[in-house]
Amino acid sequence: MPYMIAPHRTQHWGLTKPSATGKRGMVVAQAKSAAEAGVAVLDDGGNAMDAAVATALALATMEPWNSGLGGIGFALVHRAGEAQADVVDFGPMAPHALNPDSFKLTGRHTPNQFNWPEVEGDANIHGPLSVAIPAALAGYDLMHRRWGRLPMADIIAPAVALAQRGLPADWFTTLKISNAATTLRRYPESARIYLPDGLPPAAPYQGSPGFLRQGQLPETMARLQQAGLRDFYEGEIAASIATDIAAMGGVLSAADLANCQARTTKATEITWRGRGLQMAGGLTASPTATRVLQQLASARFGAAPDAEWFAALARAMKLAYAERLVGLGEADPLEAKTCTTHLTVCDAEGNMVAMTTTLMSSMGSRLVLPGSGVLMNNGMIWFDPRPGQPNSIAPGKRPLTNMSPIILKLGGRPWLAAGASGGRRIMASVLQIMSFVADFGMSPEQAAHHPRIDVSSPHEVTADARLPADVLAALAADGPTEVVEHSVLPVNFACPNMIVQNADGSRTGISDVVSPWSAAIAQN
Repeated sequence: MPYMIAPHRTQHWGLTKPSATGKRGMVVAQAKSAAEAGVAVLDDGGNAMDAAVATALALATMEPWNSGLGGIGFALVHRAGEAQADVVDFGPMAPHALNPDSFKLTGRHTPNQFNWPEVEGDANIHGPLSVAIPAALAGYDLMHRRWGRLPMADIIAPAVALAQRGLPADWFTTLKISNAATTLRRYPESARIYLPDGLPPAAPYQGSPGFLRQGQLPETMARLQQAGLRDFYEGEIAASIATDIAAMGGVLSAADLANCQARTTKATEITWRGRGLQMAGGLTASPTATRVLQQLASARFGAAPDAEWFAALARAMKLAYAERLVGLGEADPLEAKTCTTHLTVCDAEGNMVAMTTTLMSSMGSRLVLPGSGVLMNNGMIWFDPRPGQPNSIAPGKRPLTNMSPIILKLGGRPWLAAGASGGRRIMASVLQIMSFVADFGMSPEQAAHHPRIDVSSPHEVTADARLPADVLAALAADGPTEVVEHSVLPVNFACPNMIVQNADGSRTGISDVVSPWSAAIAQN
């Protein structure tokens, strides 16, 4: 009788992540030290907007594979007492001197990486031409100027200290750098920092790991503390960025930087089962999320998410993705290894912030600028390289993105704030954790630990192997279904986090269960 090999499972354990509860402020982030930086700012008298900026700046040192000074993003800010949240849009835009003819098609497709045709030299994926205008600091600056309370020098202080200490060189850092090593090695400064001796830094076999200095990043952080965030766009740092990019053959210019401004709008709001769901709208996942919820509204909501509910959710997401890819210009690189970070903040006054920020791919363009230590984004991957398409590459153009920060209102006040990292997988995870809490009455901790599905195309479902057999059977009966693990790597599901402001005045937050560095930190 032939031996039947069982499917390989990487994780023969049960992972848990603690939630945090308190009656004052709270920060949830994908790196505990960044969440602690945000709480330190709250302790110094800052509000949720100050803390969100502090946390994002700290993550620029702590998560080079996810976010940084060279990135972009979106934030929802719901101030206590206000009827509606504001959107801070610091999304991607192509440089104004960009020439679409620079992205020549090879005539081949790369189905294991991207949904559209291959570009010569992968110029839209890594390197100097892949860079979009980095608007992250413009977004943080706008948020601070409009709603912040503390001086920026105090807000950035934890990030300066973390940059001077360096990136923890533990096993997770080894894993993340290894995943990007094949392209990091092409760029001298990136290889010098992240591939010492030509290899990823290896965590010690025993004892405590050390720290990795990220080039000139500590000096750049200290300069921003002294001169303000606009120095990135109009001062010494801007001049250094423009000089380095030009020397490398890129087209991001001093004028692109000087003219970079974030913008604010009011949140898009829909009614979801009696509550107001606020989203970023525009060129995010919000329009597709809205279509999913419209389709799901007629589903049966029992005491818990069951086989019938998951099957209905999968159908709604497949339909919404089909519409997204046709009606919104095929703007999702469906197989892209995109990496993002999300942070969620509230303060004692009840202000809430949900911010998603990204370098796009893991370690962005893989291009560290030697003069500033800034790791740049690769925002050009969000454009279709084929000419004549709704989302084709063009100078000064904005592409569609996957980010989906949300704030759900209850009784007119901000109640649940959430978001996720994970590229095309973000929307599905955010909608599910929201529904687990809002529709099925789970606690944030229960919701974070509940297995999920992912639908990121019109054709296939990815399902967590921990789901009950009847759920997996119902999904498979409805169409192609791949059963996978929810693991650190491969990243088969997005990494969500959330904060809920409870009726008794307490707040509960929790971060992604499988993210090793993530944490929710409450003020004492």
